Amino acid sequence: MTKTQIIYCPNCGNRATRSIIDDSIQRTSCDSCDYLLVQCAKTGKVIEAYAPGINSYCLINATSA
Repeated sequence: MTKTQIIYCPNCGNRATRSIIDDSIQRTSCDSCDYLLVQCAKTGKVIEAYAPGINSYCLINATSA
C-alpha cells in the first residue's frame, strides 16, 4: 500500500510529494527543482539522493566547523 503526502521541499520550498511504499520505503520528490530522496522508512538510511543546487563541499565544511 502506498501513502502519499504533499510537503514542502527541503531543497527549494515548493510543493513536493512524499510517498511511503509498503511501510518500508519513503520517497520524497519535487518536480520544481528535481529533488529526490529515497530512504528506508524504518531505519532512515538513505538509498538514493539527488539535490541539485546544494553544494556538497559547503555541507562538508559546515559540519566540520
